[in-house]
Amino acid sequence: MNAEIISIGDEILIGQITNTNAQWMAQQLNLIGISVKQISTVGDNRDDIIRIFSEAKNRADIILITGGLGPTNDDITKQCLCEFFNTKLIFNEQCFEDVTRIFAERNLEMPAINRGQAEIPENCIPIRNKNGTAPGMWFESNPNGIIFVSLPGVPYEMKAMMSDFVIPELQKKFNKNFIVHKTVHTQGIGESSLAEKIKEWEDSLAKHEIKLAYLPAPGQVKLRLSAEGINQEKIIQSIDKKITELRQIIPGYIFAIEEFGKEPETLEKVIGEILRQKKKTLAVAESCTGGYIAHLITSIAGSSDYFNGGIIAYSNEIKINVLKVDAKTLDDNGAVSKEVAEQMSDGVRKRLKADFGISTTGIAGPTGGSTEKPVGTVWVSVASEDKIISEKFNFGNNRERNIRRASLSALNLLRTLLETNS
Repeated sequence: MNAEIISIGDEILIGQITNTNAQWMAQQLNLIGISVKQISTVGDNRDDIIRIFSEAKNRADIILITGGLGPTNDDITKQCLCEFFNTKLIFNEQCFEDVTRIFAERNLEMPAINRGQAEIPENCIPIRNKNGTAPGMWFESNPNGIIFVSLPGVPYEMKAMMSDFVIPELQKKFNKNFIVHKTVHTQGIGESSLAEKIKEWEDSLAKHEIKLAYLPAPGQVKLRLSAEGINQEKIIQSIDKKITELRQIIPGYIFAIEEFGKEPETLEKVIGEILRQKKKTLAVAESCTGGYIAHLITSIAGSSDYFNGGIIAYSNEIKINVLKVDAKTLDDNGAVSKEVAEQMSDGVRKRLKADFGISTTGIAGPTGGSTEKPVGTVWVSVASEDKIISEKFNFGNNRERNIRRASLSALNLLRTLLETNS
Protein backbone atom coordinates (compact mmCIF):
# COMPACT_ATOMS: atom_id res chain seq x y z
CA MET A 1 0.00 0.00 0.00
CA ASN A 2 1.56 3.28 -1.17
CA ALA A 3 0.88 6.87 -0.19
CA GLU A 4 1.81 10.27 -1.53
CA ILE A 5 2.00 13.46 0.54
CA ILE A 6 1.22 16.75 -1.16
CA SER A 7 2.06 20.02 0.58
CA ILE A 8 0.41 23.14 -0.83
CA GLY A 9 1.75 26.65 -0.31
CA ASP A 10 4.04 29.22 -1.90
CA GLU A 11 5.68 29.71 1.50
CA ILE A 12 7.26 26.25 1.21
CA LEU A 13 8.48 26.73 -2.35
CA ILE A 14 10.22 30.03 -1.58
CA GLY A 15 11.92 28.55 1.49
CA GLN A 16 10.05 30.71 3.99
CA ILE A 17 9.08 27.69 6.08
CA THR A 18 10.39 24.14 6.43
CA ASN A 19 8.04 21.32 5.43
CA THR A 20 7.90 19.56 8.78
CA ASN A 21 4.35 18.34 8.09
CA ALA A 22 5.48 15.93 5.38
CA GLN A 23 8.27 14.57 7.56
CA TRP A 24 5.90 13.83 10.44
CA MET A 25 3.16 12.38 8.23
CA ALA A 26 5.60 10.06 6.46
CA GLN A 27 6.79 8.72 9.79
CA GLN A 28 3.23 8.08 10.99
CA LEU A 29 2.33 6.25 7.78
CA ASN A 30 5.40 4.03 8.03
CA LEU A 31 4.50 3.14 11.60
CA ILE A 32 1.20 1.64 10.39
CA GLY A 33 2.77 -0.19 7.47
CA ILE A 34 2.05 2.26 4.65
CA SER A 35 4.97 3.16 2.39
CA VAL A 36 5.34 6.71 1.13
CA LYS A 37 5.90 6.65 -2.62
CA GLN A 38 6.47 10.36 -3.10
CA ILE A 39 6.39 13.71 -1.33
CA SER A 40 5.35 16.63 -3.53
CA THR A 41 5.16 20.37 -2.97
CA VAL A 42 3.08 22.72 -5.09
CA GLY A 43 2.34 26.43 -4.91
CA ASP A 44 -1.00 28.22 -4.58
CA ASN A 45 -1.85 27.85 -8.27
CA ARG A 46 -5.04 26.19 -9.49
CA ASP A 47 -3.56 24.50 -12.58
CA ASP A 48 -0.54 23.15 -10.69
CA ILE A 49 -2.68 21.79 -7.85
CA ILE A 50 -5.11 19.95 -10.12
CA ARG A 51 -2.21 18.60 -12.18
CA ILE A 52 -0.48 17.19 -9.10
CA PHE A 53 -3.76 15.58 -7.96
CA SER A 54 -4.10 13.85 -11.34
CA GLU A 55 -0.51 12.63 -11.27
CA ALA A 56 -0.71 11.43 -7.67
CA LYS A 57 -3.73 9.17 -8.25
CA ASN A 58 -1.63 7.23 -10.78
CA ARG A 59 1.20 6.75 -8.29
CA ALA A 60 -0.43 6.05 -4.94
CA ASP A 61 -3.42 4.48 -3.20
CA ILE A 62 -3.60 7.18 -0.52
CA ILE A 63 -3.00 10.88 -1.13
CA LEU A 64 -2.60 13.12 1.92
CA ILE A 65 -2.81 16.86 1.28
CA THR A 66 -1.94 19.70 3.65
CA GLY A 67 -2.41 23.44 3.29
CA GLY A 68 -4.61 25.91 1.45
CA LEU A 69 -7.71 25.56 3.66
CA GLY A 70 -7.71 29.00 5.27
CA PRO A 71 -10.40 31.67 4.77
CA THR A 72 -8.45 34.01 2.47
CA ASN A 73 -8.40 34.26 -1.32
CA ASP A 74 -5.01 32.54 -1.69
CA ASP A 75 -6.38 29.38 -0.02
CA ILE A 76 -7.81 27.48 -2.98
CA THR A 77 -7.47 23.80 -2.06
CA LYS A 78 -11.21 23.25 -1.54
CA GLN A 79 -12.09 24.83 -4.85
CA CYS A 80 -9.48 22.66 -6.60
CA LEU A 81 -10.84 19.53 -4.92
CA CYS A 82 -14.36 20.43 -6.05
CA GLU A 83 -13.16 20.76 -9.62
CA PHE A 84 -11.11 17.59 -9.45
CA PHE A 85 -14.00 15.52 -8.04
CA ASN A 86 -16.65 17.29 -10.14
CA THR A 87 -18.67 18.47 -7.14
CA LYS A 88 -19.69 21.69 -5.37
CA LEU A 89 -19.33 23.30 -1.96
CA ILE A 90 -22.22 22.92 0.50
CA PHE A 91 -22.71 24.40 3.97
CA ASN A 92 -22.08 21.90 6.79
CA GLU A 93 -23.77 22.69 10.11
CA GLN A 94 -21.40 20.60 12.23
CA CYS A 95 -18.36 22.30 10.70
CA PHE A 96 -19.96 25.69 11.34
CA GLU A 97 -20.53 24.81 14.99
CA ASP A 98 -16.85 23.87 15.29
CA VAL A 99 -15.75 27.17 13.73
CA THR A 100 -17.99 29.26 15.99
CA ARG A 101 -16.89 27.30 19.04
CA ILE A 102 -13.23 28.08 18.36
CA PHE A 103 -13.92 31.82 18.26
CA ALA A 104 -16.15 31.63 21.34
CA GLU A 105 -13.48 29.80 23.33
CA ARG A 106 -11.03 32.57 22.49
CA ASN A 107 -13.53 35.32 23.30
CA LEU A 108 -13.33 36.62 19.75
CA GLU A 109 -16.02 37.76 17.35
CA MET A 110 -16.08 35.57 14.26
CA PRO A 111 -15.38 37.50 11.05
CA ALA A 112 -17.88 36.89 8.25
CA ILE A 113 -15.09 35.47 6.09
CA ASN A 114 -14.73 32.47 8.39
CA ARG A 115 -18.28 31.31 7.71
CA GLY A 116 -17.00 30.07 4.36
CA GLN A 117 -14.77 27.56 6.14
CA ALA A 118 -17.91 25.59 7.02
CA GLU A 119 -18.51 25.04 3.31
CA ILE A 120 -17.05 21.71 2.15
CA PRO A 121 -17.28 19.61 -1.03
CA GLU A 122 -20.60 17.77 -1.23
CA ASN A 123 -19.14 14.31 -1.78
CA CYS A 124 -16.54 14.29 1.00
CA ILE A 125 -16.62 13.01 4.55
CA PRO A 126 -15.82 15.95 6.87
CA ILE A 127 -12.99 15.54 9.38
CA ARG A 128 -13.62 17.63 12.47
CA ASN A 129 -10.95 20.09 13.54
CA LYS A 130 -11.07 20.55 17.31
CA ASN A 131 -8.14 22.96 17.36
CA GLY A 132 -8.80 25.31 14.47
CA THR A 133 -11.34 26.65 12.00
CA ALA A 134 -10.58 24.57 8.87
CA PRO A 135 -12.26 21.14 8.68
CA GLY A 136 -10.51 18.30 6.92
CA MET A 137 -12.00 16.30 4.03
CA TRP A 138 -11.91 12.59 3.15
CA PHE A 139 -12.65 11.54 -0.45
CA GLU A 140 -12.81 8.06 -1.95
CA SER A 141 -12.35 7.96 -5.70
CA ASN A 142 -14.46 5.21 -7.20
CA PRO A 143 -14.20 2.72 -8.80
CA ASN A 144 -10.49 2.35 -7.97
CA GLY A 145 -10.94 3.25 -4.30
CA ILE A 146 -8.11 5.77 -4.11
CA ILE A 147 -8.33 7.88 -0.98
CA PHE A 148 -7.68 11.63 -0.90
CA VAL A 149 -7.43 13.33 2.50
CA SER A 150 -7.11 17.10 2.79
CA LEU A 151 -5.96 18.61 6.09
CA PRO A 152 -4.96 22.08 7.37
CA GLY A 153 -1.34 23.13 7.11
CA VAL A 154 -1.14 24.29 10.74
CA PRO A 155 0.99 21.48 12.28
CA TYR A 156 -0.78 20.98 15.61
CA GLU A 157 -4.18 20.98 13.92
CA MET A 158 -3.05 18.50 11.27
CA LYS A 159 -1.37 16.18 13.78
CA ALA A 160 -4.47 15.97 15.97
CA MET A 161 -6.71 15.18 13.00
CA MET A 162 -4.27 12.55 11.73
CA SER A 163 -4.03 10.89 15.14
CA ASP A 164 -7.73 11.08 16.02
CA PHE A 165 -9.30 10.19 12.68
CA VAL A 166 -7.10 9.59 9.64
CA ILE A 167 -4.66 7.00 11.04
CA PRO A 168 -7.41 4.90 12.74
CA GLU A 169 -9.51 4.95 9.55
CA LEU A 170 -6.58 3.89 7.39
CA GLN A 171 -5.78 1.06 9.78
CA LYS A 172 -9.38 -0.18 9.63
CA LYS A 173 -9.54 0.02 5.86
CA PHE A 174 -6.36 -1.72 4.77
CA ASN A 175 -4.87 -5.13 5.49
CA LYS A 176 -2.28 -5.06 8.20
CA ASN A 177 1.24 -4.68 6.92
CA PHE A 178 4.36 -3.93 8.93
CA ILE A 179 7.35 -1.77 8.05
CA VAL A 180 10.31 -1.97 10.42
CA HIS A 181 13.24 0.45 10.41
CA LYS A 182 16.22 0.22 12.77
CA THR A 183 19.16 2.60 12.54
CA VAL A 184 22.70 1.77 13.64
CA HIS A 185 24.66 4.84 14.77
CA THR A 186 28.41 4.81 14.17
CA GLN A 187 31.18 7.28 14.97
CA GLY A 188 34.85 7.36 14.13
CA ILE A 189 34.74 5.98 10.60
CA GLY A 190 33.88 7.60 7.27
CA GLU A 191 31.18 6.40 4.89
CA SER A 192 33.55 4.95 2.27
CA SER A 193 35.74 3.12 4.79
CA LEU A 194 32.65 1.80 6.51
CA ALA A 195 31.22 0.53 3.21
CA GLU A 196 34.46 -1.36 2.52
CA LYS A 197 34.50 -3.00 5.94
CA ILE A 198 30.88 -4.21 5.77
CA LYS A 199 30.63 -5.05 2.05
CA GLU A 200 30.21 -8.80 2.51
CA TRP A 201 27.66 -8.26 5.29
CA GLU A 202 25.80 -5.70 3.16
CA ASP A 203 25.67 -8.12 0.23
CA SER A 204 24.01 -10.72 2.49
CA LEU A 205 21.05 -8.46 3.30
CA ALA A 206 19.25 -8.98 -0.01
CA LYS A 207 18.40 -12.64 0.64
CA HIS A 208 16.70 -11.55 3.87
CA GLU A 209 14.80 -8.82 1.97
CA ILE A 210 16.42 -6.11 4.09
CA LYS A 211 17.28 -2.76 2.56
CA LEU A 212 20.25 -0.72 3.76
CA ALA A 213 20.65 3.06 3.57
CA TYR A 214 23.76 5.07 4.44
CA LEU A 215 22.99 8.36 6.21
CA PRO A 216 26.26 10.30 6.60
CA ALA A 217 26.52 13.47 8.68
CA PRO A 218 29.47 15.45 10.07
CA GLY A 219 31.21 13.21 12.59
CA GLN A 220 29.07 10.11 12.17
CA VAL A 221 27.39 7.69 9.76
CA LYS A 222 24.00 6.07 10.33
CA LEU A 223 23.01 2.75 8.77
CA ARG A 224 19.25 2.26 8.41
CA LEU A 225 18.00 -1.30 7.97
CA SER A 226 14.43 -1.60 6.62
CA ALA A 227 12.10 -4.49 5.85
CA GLU A 228 8.38 -5.06 5.53
CA GLY A 229 5.84 -7.88 5.58
CA ILE A 230 2.88 -9.33 7.46
CA ASN A 231 4.86 -10.98 10.28
CA GLN A 232 6.27 -8.17 12.42
CA GLU A 233 8.05 -10.45 14.90
CA LYS A 234 9.85 -12.31 12.13
CA ILE A 235 10.95 -9.04 10.50
CA ILE A 236 12.33 -7.69 13.79
CA GLN A 237 14.20 -10.94 14.48
CA SER A 238 15.73 -10.89 11.02
CA ILE A 239 16.95 -7.28 11.36
CA ASP A 240 18.22 -7.84 14.90
CA LYS A 241 20.22 -10.86 13.75
CA LYS A 242 21.95 -8.80 11.07
CA ILE A 243 22.69 -6.01 13.57
CA THR A 244 24.27 -8.59 15.89
CA GLU A 245 26.48 -9.72 13.01
CA LEU A 246 27.40 -6.10 12.30
CA ARG A 247 28.48 -5.57 15.90
CA GLN A 248 31.06 -8.32 15.41
CA ILE A 249 32.43 -6.66 12.28
CA ILE A 250 32.72 -3.05 13.53
CA PRO A 251 32.48 -3.34 17.35
CA GLY A 252 34.34 -0.14 18.17
CA TYR A 253 32.29 2.14 15.97
CA ILE A 254 28.69 1.41 16.99
CA PHE A 255 27.36 3.51 19.85
CA ALA A 256 23.57 3.16 19.57
CA ILE A 257 20.67 1.41 17.86
CA GLU A 258 17.65 3.58 17.13
CA GLU A 259 14.12 2.26 16.68
CA PHE A 260 12.01 4.14 14.16
CA GLY A 261 9.44 6.50 15.65
CA LYS A 262 11.18 6.73 19.00
CA GLU A 263 13.36 9.54 20.30
CA PRO A 264 16.56 9.69 18.21
CA GLU A 265 19.73 8.42 19.86
CA THR A 266 22.69 10.77 20.18
CA LEU A 267 26.25 10.21 21.31
CA GLU A 268 25.86 12.78 24.10
CA LYS A 269 22.79 10.94 25.38
CA VAL A 270 24.58 7.58 25.32
CA ILE A 271 27.59 9.06 27.14
CA GLY A 272 25.31 10.59 29.76
CA GLU A 273 23.63 7.27 30.47
CA ILE A 274 26.98 5.51 30.87
CA LEU A 275 28.29 8.16 33.24
CA ARG A 276 25.08 8.09 35.28
CA GLN A 277 25.12 4.30 35.54
CA LYS A 278 28.76 4.27 36.59
CA LYS A 279 28.22 7.21 38.96
CA LYS A 280 31.11 9.07 37.35
CA THR A 281 31.60 12.77 36.58
CA LEU A 282 33.03 14.67 33.65
CA ALA A 283 34.75 17.99 32.97
CA VAL A 284 35.86 19.46 29.65
CA ALA A 285 38.66 21.75 28.50
CA GLU A 286 37.98 23.11 25.03
CA SER A 287 40.13 25.18 22.76
CA CYS A 288 39.18 24.77 19.08
CA THR A 289 35.64 23.51 19.87
CA GLY A 290 34.88 26.65 21.88
CA GLY A 291 32.34 25.12 24.27
CA TYR A 292 30.49 22.93 21.78
CA ILE A 293 31.20 19.73 23.74
CA ALA A 294 29.76 21.34 26.87
CA HIS A 295 26.74 22.41 24.82
CA LEU A 296 26.14 18.85 23.62
CA ILE A 297 26.47 17.42 27.11
CA THR A 298 24.16 19.97 28.72
CA SER A 299 21.54 19.56 25.98
CA ILE A 300 20.57 16.35 27.79
CA ALA A 301 18.13 16.78 30.68
CA GLY A 302 19.66 15.75 33.98
CA SER A 303 23.26 16.24 32.84
CA SER A 304 23.99 17.98 36.16
CA ASP A 305 24.13 14.46 37.61
CA TYR A 306 27.47 13.83 35.91
CA PHE A 307 28.77 17.08 34.36
CA ASN A 308 30.91 19.22 36.65
CA GLY A 309 31.67 21.99 34.16
CA GLY A 310 34.04 23.19 31.49
CA ILE A 311 36.84 25.62 30.73
CA ILE A 312 37.23 27.26 27.31
CA ALA A 313 41.00 27.57 27.20
CA TYR A 314 41.34 29.42 23.91
CA SER A 315 44.51 31.27 24.76
CA ASN A 316 47.83 29.80 25.89
CA GLU A 317 47.64 31.96 29.03
CA ILE A 318 44.46 30.17 30.12
CA LYS A 319 46.01 26.82 29.32
CA ILE A 320 48.99 27.66 31.51
CA ASN A 321 47.38 29.59 34.36
CA VAL A 322 44.07 27.75 34.73
CA LEU A 323 44.72 24.23 33.42
CA LYS A 324 48.37 24.16 34.56
CA VAL A 325 49.72 23.17 31.15
CA ASP A 326 53.52 23.38 31.28
CA ALA A 327 54.80 26.48 29.45
CA LYS A 328 57.84 24.62 28.15
CA THR A 329 55.56 21.91 26.70
CA LEU A 330 53.71 24.61 24.82
CA ASP A 331 56.94 26.17 23.56
CA ASP A 332 58.44 22.85 22.49
CA ASN A 333 55.38 21.26 20.89
CA GLY A 334 52.89 24.03 20.18
CA ALA A 335 49.32 24.29 21.40
CA VAL A 336 48.09 21.78 18.82
CA SER A 337 49.92 18.71 20.07
CA LYS A 338 49.41 15.44 21.87
CA GLU A 339 51.39 16.63 24.86
CA VAL A 340 49.30 19.78 25.37
CA ALA A 341 46.01 17.94 24.78
CA GLU A 342 46.87 15.38 27.44
CA GLN A 343 47.92 18.02 29.97
CA MET A 344 44.65 19.87 29.29
CA SER A 345 42.43 16.81 29.83
CA ASP A 346 44.22 15.85 33.02
CA GLY A 347 44.35 19.45 34.17
CA VAL A 348 40.63 20.06 33.84
CA ARG A 349 39.85 16.74 35.49
CA LYS A 350 41.87 17.76 38.52
CA ARG A 351 40.82 21.42 38.54
CA LEU A 352 37.08 20.64 38.41
CA LYS A 353 37.36 17.49 40.56
CA ALA A 354 35.87 15.12 37.99
CA ASP A 355 36.46 11.44 37.31
CA PHE A 356 37.08 12.08 33.60
CA GLY A 357 38.42 15.01 31.63
CA ILE A 358 38.08 15.73 27.91
CA SER A 359 40.20 18.19 25.93
CA THR A 360 40.38 19.47 22.37
CA THR A 361 43.08 21.60 20.79
CA GLY A 362 43.36 22.21 17.09
CA ILE A 363 43.00 24.48 14.07
CA ALA A 364 39.31 24.81 13.20
CA GLY A 365 39.99 27.08 10.23
CA PRO A 366 39.53 28.36 7.68
CA THR A 367 42.88 30.08 8.38
CA GLY A 368 45.76 29.48 10.74
CA GLY A 369 47.17 26.24 9.39
CA SER A 370 50.70 25.37 8.34
CA THR A 371 52.43 22.69 6.30
CA GLU A 372 53.13 20.69 9.45
CA LYS A 373 49.71 21.35 10.99
CA PRO A 374 47.14 22.11 8.27
CA VAL A 375 43.66 23.47 8.92
CA GLY A 376 41.52 20.71 10.41
CA THR A 377 44.28 19.24 12.56
CA VAL A 378 42.82 18.44 15.98
CA TRP A 379 44.17 16.60 18.99
CA VAL A 380 41.63 15.08 21.35
CA SER A 381 42.45 13.65 24.76
CA VAL A 382 40.51 11.92 27.53
CA ALA A 383 41.92 11.43 31.01
CA SER A 384 40.92 9.37 34.03
CA GLU A 385 42.77 9.03 37.31
CA ASP A 386 44.90 6.17 36.00
CA LYS A 387 44.89 6.53 32.23
CA ILE A 388 45.17 9.12 29.47
CA ILE A 389 44.37 8.41 25.83
CA SER A 390 44.64 10.76 22.87
CA GLU A 391 44.14 10.78 19.13
CA LYS A 392 45.02 13.06 16.24
CA PHE A 393 42.47 13.91 13.54
CA ASN A 394 42.60 15.72 10.21
CA PHE A 395 39.11 16.96 9.40
CA GLY A 396 39.44 19.42 6.51
CA ASN A 397 38.90 23.16 6.13
CA ASN A 398 35.23 23.73 7.04
CA ARG A 399 35.18 25.41 10.43
CA GLU A 400 31.63 24.49 11.46
CA ARG A 401 32.05 20.85 10.43
CA ASN A 402 35.45 20.66 12.13
CA ILE A 403 34.02 21.85 15.44
CA ARG A 404 31.20 19.30 15.33
CA ARG A 405 33.39 16.43 14.17
CA ALA A 406 36.02 17.18 16.82
CA SER A 407 33.36 17.31 19.54
CA LEU A 408 31.79 14.00 18.53
CA SER A 409 35.23 12.40 18.22
CA ALA A 410 36.04 13.56 21.74
CA LEU A 411 32.83 12.08 23.12
CA ASN A 412 33.47 8.82 21.29
CA LEU A 413 36.99 8.66 22.71
CA LEU A 414 35.45 9.07 26.16
CA ARG A 415 33.01 6.25 25.35
CA THR A 416 35.98 4.03 24.45
CA LEU A 417 37.69 4.76 27.77
CA LEU A 418 34.46 4.27 29.73
CA GLU A 419 33.88 0.88 28.14
CA THR A 420 37.44 -0.28 28.87
CA ASN A 421 36.94 0.76 32.49
CA SER A 422 33.73 -1.28 32.93
